[in-house]
Amino acid sequence: MDFQEKTGLPHTQDVPAFLEGLRRLKEESGLTLRQLEQRAAAKGELLPRSTLSSMLSGRRLPRPELLATFIRACGHEERVDAWLAARDTLAAGLRSEEDPAEAAPAPAPDGPNPTAAGPGPVPAAPVPDTDTEGRGTHASRSRPYRRLLRPRLLVPLAVVALVGATAGVLGTRSEDPGPGPATAADAARESSGQTTTRTAREKGEIPRGAIRLHPLSADRLCLTDGHVRDGRYHSQVAVQRPCDEAPPQKTELRREPGSDGYRIQWHHPEFGTGCLKVLDSGPGKGLLEPWDACDRAELFQVVPAPGRGVVTLRTEGGRCVGMAEPVTAERTEAVAQRCTTGRHQLFRVEPAD
Repeated sequence: MDFQEKTGLPHTQDVPAFLEGLRRLKEESGLTLRQLEQRAAAKGELLPRSTLSSMLSGRRLPRPELLATFIRACGHEERVDAWLAARDTLAAGLRSEEDPAEAAPAPAPDGPNPTAAGPGPVPAAPVPDTDTEGRGTHASRSRPYRRLLRPRLLVPLAVVALVGATAGVLGTRSEDPGPGPATAADAARESSGQTTTRTAREKGEIPRGAIRLHPLSADRLCLTDGHVRDGRYHSQVAVQRPCDEAPPQKTELRREPGSDGYRIQWHHPEFGTGCLKVLDSGPGKGLLEPWDACDRAELFQVVPAPGRGVVTLRTEGGRCVGMAEPVTAERTEAVAQRCTTGRHQLFRVEPAD
């Protein structure tokens, strides 16, 4: 029996393939996160749903004990040793790559960064960096979102200019605009009888705080983080998954001050805060990816549609967020599409439990 038959993994040379194998095992088991947690508890083991969700949506190797518990909960006791051996092999390779980097001094501020790269797979030797658009071009192995978090106050020998720039970014990210005061444009529109998204929120169509976005084409699912099914893009993107798999991530619609637009903001206790951006080029074109620099992420128009709490999400380019095909399947990606009247472009907004 070869390795693939033992573990379900097509190969072992990289972490993304390993994690994809774990997600495949979960899907083949037909069990929800809650059911996996309960199966583990029946054997006297701990498998919290929040931890399991982070493992399946992340980009890091899981701890050995977590991995073993998960494999057993999926009903593959006989595969535990093979999975652990594969994990140890990958972990050893990562350590051999990372140790020299940890011992090396930080590059000079004005020196070139030979590892900088644009959109695409995460390189083997991660170097925290940001590109000119405010996206993190690399993620450390402790950061599953490739572009979600920029390095902040992490460089021990930071210069004054870097500290100042970082403080500016932190100030932008930590700002909670809320609904904000009515602008002159708002007042003019309201006095003329025009409807704004702020009015929609005041009427209760856009809840404050943590929300769930349900595609009407698959109302049992929620828009949350995940991976592209065909592997063409390796960062986290917006997909539809069972709602009980969304925690610990939280989603909010945050109105941009002085605007009718909203940011779709994700919060994660481990990975931080990011806002969705429609990618306009490369293998991820049209996908929605979380960016650390929320001020450079997408500014969506939240347009009320027939039905309580039902909206369309229009992009800055005049397109609409919708679900790709098959629109009812788990892990289908959200993409920017030509606007239609289809249910796959309608989302029901409700407060998160």
